[in-house]
Amino acid sequence: MARFAEVFGAFLRLGLTSFGGPVAHIGYFREEFVTRRKWLGDGDYAELVALCQFLPGPASSQVGFALGLMRAGWLGAIAAFVGFTLPSVLIMVAVAMGAGLAGLSGVIAALKLVAVAVVAQAVIGMARTLCPDGPRATIAVGAVAALAVLSGPWVMVVLILAGAMFGAALRLDKGAGQGGLSIPVARPVALVALALFAYGLIGLPLLAAQGAGFALADSMFRAGALVFGGGHVVLPLLQSELVATGQVSESAFLAGYAAAQAIPGPLFTFATYLGALGGLGGAVIATLAIFAPGFLLLVAALPFWQALRSKALIRAGMAGANAAVVGILGAALYDPVFTSAVGSLGQFAFALACFIALQVWRLPAWAVVLGAGVAGVLGLAG
Repeated sequence: MARFAEVFGAFLRLGLTSFGGPVAHIGYFREEFVTRRKWLGDGDYAELVALCQFLPGPASSQVGFALGLMRAGWLGAIAAFVGFTLPSVLIMVAVAMGAGLAGLSGVIAALKLVAVAVVAQAVIGMARTLCPDGPRATIAVGAVAALAVLSGPWVMVVLILAGAMFGAALRLDKGAGQGGLSIPVARPVALVALALFAYGLIGLPLLAAQGAGFALADSMFRAGALVFGGGHVVLPLLQSELVATGQVSESAFLAGYAAAQAIPGPLFTFATYLGALGGLGGAVIATLAIFAPGFLLLVAALPFWQALRSKALIRAGMAGANAAVVGILGAALYDPVFTSAVGSLGQFAFALACFIALQVWRLPAWAVVLGAGVAGVLGLAG
């Protein structure tokens, strides 16, 4: 139980302080579990991030789920999910029931600036470890260049795949080692997870006519199963499922989406808000249904992936894929993290001060977040 409590406490703190969206979450997780707690190394962490980017679902929540599973088994996976998700779930239920976020604009602006610093620290640290030579640095820069001209939910998946192909072709496994990522999932469990995923896609539509709860679960499960490229992609999917069918008004939909982007934790809790418009039962159904597909596919993939990664050619491909992940995070550091947070020289100075506090003074991320929140209340965030 000690490890369960450790996992829950760590992820609850992250759930309360991880502002900035999915890319920022990857930075917060790296700071907490790679740099501070040393649960795994940069290479294994980037490999996990790359795998979750390949799969549909909320990548940062999938990474957290896998980290909890690795550290404390199935109870740890549940602890990671609940700890990271619960704060934003409660906030979104409150928003759906009429509580607003008015008066917090200064605090939110300051915390978005902290996210700039956290992601910058993550990109620099991962680049040092995962792009130590010319070929891998070139793959990372190539990913940034590609993102400057390409857009769409599949682009990140394609770039990671391209990085893997270059890594395999150039045999970038030299010096990379076998890695130590080990997440305990038996193959029979993986097959059960895959069967449950298939049942959700096939069976829930058949049950949708049996009541509003089943219809909501069907809509949310389908949306969660089709999201590639980050939580923001869920917007058009849920809009077509709920607004276009008249279940939720356009104004209520947009108000909830705006609130979801202003709070810590996973963006997928936007579904919590939509479900809570019909009551607390709807909030629970929507939350579980939209996260379930991504977690089921991750569980289904893990044992087969761990068998494949022992091969030299696969390790070489992952070295290239990891370099592409660094480039993707570097591009996201600029847009949307930097461009949505920094609009003046004063705000840039504030973000730079947060970065120095993290990188030079080695303050923990939660302390920097707390200090930034106080500065936001006092109107000192640039």
